[in-house]
This record gives sequence, C-alpha cells and structure tokens, in this order.
Amino acid sequence: MSESINALSAIALLQKYRLGELSPVEVATAALGRIEEIDADINAFCLVDPEITLRSAEESEQRYRRGEPKGILDGVPVAIKDLFLTPMWPTTRGSKTVDPNLHLGKSAPAVAALDRHGYVPLGKTTTPEFGWKAVTDGPLHGTTCNPWDHQRTAGGSSGGSAAALAANMAPLALGTDAGGSIRIPAAFCGVVGFKPSFGEVPHWPRTPFGTLAHAGPMARTVEDCALLMNVLSEPDVRDVHAVPRRGIDYLADLGAGVRGMKIAFSPNLGHVDVSPEIVRAVAAAAAVLRDLGATVTEVDPSFSDPLGAFGHLFYSGTAHALRDIGTRKRELMDPQLVKVADKASRLTVLDFLAANDERGQLCERMAQFHLKYDLLLTPTLPLTAFGLNREVPEDWPSTRWPTWTPFTYPFNMTGQPALSVPCGFCREGLPIGLQLVAARYNDAVALRAGHAYQQAAPQARTLP
Repeated sequence: MSESINALSAIALLQKYRLGELSPVEVATAALGRIEEIDADINAFCLVDPEITLRSAEESEQRYRRGEPKGILDGVPVAIKDLFLTPMWPTTRGSKTVDPNLHLGKSAPAVAALDRHGYVPLGKTTTPEFGWKAVTDGPLHGTTCNPWDHQRTAGGSSGGSAAALAANMAPLALGTDAGGSIRIPAAFCGVVGFKPSFGEVPHWPRTPFGTLAHAGPMARTVEDCALLMNVLSEPDVRDVHAVPRRGIDYLADLGAGVRGMKIAFSPNLGHVDVSPEIVRAVAAAAAVLRDLGATVTEVDPSFSDPLGAFGHLFYSGTAHALRDIGTRKRELMDPQLVKVADKASRLTVLDFLAANDERGQLCERMAQFHLKYDLLLTPTLPLTAFGLNREVPEDWPSTRWPTWTPFTYPFNMTGQPALSVPCGFCREGLPIGLQLVAARYNDAVALRAGHAYQQAAPQARTLP
C-alpha cells in the first residue's frame, strides 16, 4: 500500500485528501518509510527529520478535518535542496566550511511560499559543494547515485532532488539551476525539471552565480511542476531581480495542447556531438508534437557555442564564493572547486565585461528567434548518465562539466524558461531527456507543450 502511495503525483494526493481517501500523515509516513528503506543506497537526502515532517503532516491533517486546507499544496511532502534556507533545519550548501546554524530561523522565498501553502517538509537533498558542478558528490555529504543504476551519477547539482523523485521518495522537490542544475539531473534520472524565466521565481539570498542562477520546481509530471510554479512564483521583496507577480495560473491552460504552435527542432544546435540514440529519441518526441498539431521545423538557432563566455561568468562566481575562505578551510573543500576558483580569480574585469557582452548578443539572437518560433526543441543532454565520482565521462577530452552540457547553460545566459521531460531510454536502459525552451516569460508555453507530450508518450512517465 505504501508503495502505491509513494508513486502518486501531488495532484492525485490533493484530490485524495479532499475526498478523505488519504491523509497527510499516511503519505508522510509512507515517504519516510521509503527513504529509510532505500536511501542508504542512493544518498538523495542529506537530512531527514521525521519528527518535524510528521508534526507538519498532523497539522495538515487537522486542517483537512476542519475543512480548512491551507493554500493549494496542503499536506504534500516536498524535498528541499540544501541550498535553500529552511528555518527549522541547517543549510550547509554541501560544504564543511559553512556554519550550519548560521541561517536557522530564516526561509528562502521558495520555502516561505511553500509554508504559506501548507506543505510538509520532507528533508534536505544532497548537492555538491555550493552547487558548483553538474554531478552530485562532495566532501560533506558524499555521492548521490542514480536510481536507474547505482554505479552512475544522478547528475547535479540538484542530483539529490532528482534521485528522490525518481526513486518515489518524494512527489515534489526544489532545485536550483545556474548552468543546467535542474535539467541535467532531471534528464539523467528520468523526471521533470523546470528552469523558469529568470526572476519568475524569487530567490534569496543572492547566489555567487548572480543572474545565471534560477530556482525552480522538480517533479515526476509536468502537471505537478505547473502546480508548484503557482506557489513558487509568488512575490518576495527580498529578491531585487524578481519580476512583478503576473497573476498567471500555470495549471489553467496546461491542457490546451500544442495545435498551432510553431516549434523549431534542433537535434544538435548546429555544433554539438550527440549520441545517435538521443537524436533518435528526441526526433521521435518532435514527431509526437507534430502529430498533436504543432508545426515542427528542423532548424538551428544559429549561435556559436558560448562556452568561453559562460565559463567566465560562472567560474567568476565560484571565485567570489571562496574569496573570504582561508587556506585552512580550503583544505576541507572539493579540491576541484578550489582549483577552478583559483583560476577564475585571475580573470580581469575586462574578461568579465567581454563575456557579458557575448551574453547580451545571445539574448538578442534568441529574442529574434522566438519572434518566429514558440519553442525550441533540443536534447537536454548529448549523453546519458556516466560513472560515479567523476566530473566528466571517462575518456572525455575536457576536464570540466560544462563541456558535456552544451544544451543547458546557454539558456541560463539568456534567462529563458527551459523544461526537461523524459522522452525514452538508451540501449542500457538509462533515461533520455527532451528540452523545451520558450521565449523569456513564456513559461506557460513550455509547460503546456511538455504536458501535451507527456500525456501522449507513455515512456515519458516510466520510473525505475
């Protein structure tokens, strides 16, 4: 029974709460049982506190009994990446150098919004140190494994959140994404991850990665991501970059389909070497959208790889994050993080400004592109999950993670909404991700198309 409870979506849980067919305490108990049963082999969670989780579930259950549910998410368990401040739990950011009690009593905007809507906090999920790379391993909390194959990475930096979803330990999770950190683990683990338009979801405190960094929802269905967006997009004055609340109900038109949409399909952005299996899977997904009534045209957005500019912008953030950390504490850190930060500390202001200029040109290019196309369809990644405790795959020509994530980081530079939805499997049985990118602030379009695809493609909802 608990196994079937753990497989339910957030939407389904809420319906059962309203009908009295399930209680938040039953659901929280089942989730905690699942974590206890399997997480020792996966390491999705770095903190679990059954007392607080069950207390929140009991409070939610009492509200339902009174007929007074709180907000639109009451009683649904949510896993929280250990980069978000939680008032009742320490936030370590995956680092031995962070005082875990420094921010007790404070809530990130996303966590404050969840609390206004009656969520059940399930625990903190594992992240690499400061969320700096696209795999999840680090000196404080160890390595997160992929639920499909425990000898492979779950991706990162929201790897703990993605693994928790794929293994049915949580129905909803929070992630952050400064270069693909929501979409990469979503693709590797076969779940849904959404990077909203920059500023659509308030995020505080400001991260070292500046305006590259987005907060967003992760789930097993696009519908659940849309539900969570209705909560996370509520305003919070602490984020000076947040856009004014636009009153969008992301669930309202989710089922409107893709008929009449103009979709550009680019299997390689014109310059990426992609696994043939992934090209076939994404092409098949494009055909599904075409059959649903969209006009799908194979075309590249025609921009050169902005890897160098992204590296300057991103790694200068790592240097900034470590600028006040002394030699003794650095010895406790991920040595590769220290290495990239030391290298980035030698960048000049002119290097940074030149990278920012290239970023501006890319923003202009994509803004023009979306005057013609509602969506850009690409693979989320050019490969499937590789071995553990590696920043790059075996025999990879480069040592740094952005070289194998060429479909994700460009859209952190542009601030566009980008959704990863599972779209099939390779011969080894590992998930493949489909990325849908919309014009900035057209988040609802990406979610609508992703939902239409997921409804039409059964393989998009298979779990290990």
